[in-house]
Amino acid sequence: MLDHYLIWIVVLLAVGFDYINGFHDTANAIATSVSTRAISPRNAIIMAACLNFIGALVSTGVAKTIGGNLVLSPDLINSGVIAAALFGAIVWNLLTWWIGIPSSSSHALIGGVIGAVGVSVGFDALNVEGIGKIFISLIASPIVAMIGGYIIMHILAAIFGRFSPILLNDGFKRMQLVSAALMAFSHGSNDAQKAMGIITLTLVSGGYIDTLDVPVWVKLMCATAMALGTAAGGWKIISTMGTKIFKLETINGFAADLNSALTIFTATFLHLPVSTTHVVSGSIMGVGSAKRVKAVNWGVARSMVMAWFVTIPLSALVSAIVYGVVSFVLG
Repeated sequence: MLDHYLIWIVVLLAVGFDYINGFHDTANAIATSVSTRAISPRNAIIMAACLNFIGALVSTGVAKTIGGNLVLSPDLINSGVIAAALFGAIVWNLLTWWIGIPSSSSHALIGGVIGAVGVSVGFDALNVEGIGKIFISLIASPIVAMIGGYIIMHILAAIFGRFSPILLNDGFKRMQLVSAALMAFSHGSNDAQKAMGIITLTLVSGGYIDTLDVPVWVKLMCATAMALGTAAGGWKIISTMGTKIFKLETINGFAADLNSALTIFTATFLHLPVSTTHVVSGSIMGVGSAKRVKAVNWGVARSMVMAWFVTIPLSALVSAIVYGVVSFVLG
């Protein structure tokens, strides 16, 4: 009976994680368009929430990667382990949101799983090859995004550099609505699947389903949670992403969003989880460097990169402590 309740606790925590992921990562989709005043904050959030929901229903390839690549077998873990993993990820997300640092929900989730599994059944239960594949994806994606942002910005400058700044600003303000919409859709297509994968892994380990195919009700629940979280907004991180890394003009915002969306779409097509936060940050840095390397506030960028590196070990530590405390209390 306890295992039955634990499974539903995991489902609720995973939905909570998706909700927090939504308002934590709202900035990824709309920060550039809001900072350049291409769209009002209210309309931007409504658009992002709707497209996050639609994007979350498109594919489940990333969910299967998360569900199948973290542990060697669902039989090796239980609902208590996954609940501790989710709790660690949620705590880290709330902490970084509170202080306004754009950290990665994906890194927090992976770190949470590693910590909880390691302290409960041992690190031998982890799928080292699968986690390595996820790590490579998470680490490489912001680098690819930075290079892509640099290239796209140079291409746009070569094509439109002869136009007047006023004409460029007006034209790309409208184009930013398209790129922001693509960014919001791509965010939903990749990020919401991570909680789907965790819930599906839990259902398999509990014997409720036989395969890692994501049930329809799980998809709808996670998509809804992501959309509602996005609607709640994340203004502190929006400020960091939209203004503190690099002073964006409309053409820069369009280039960053377009490049981010293309990077995330590619990862989703390849069934690879990426950090939307890191991809967008990398894109903005690349776009800013294309204009002038010194135009990028590398001090802010450095603090963000530091958060990238510490997220996995700290969220792993939190989840390990949570599992240890709960195990001690329950005897």
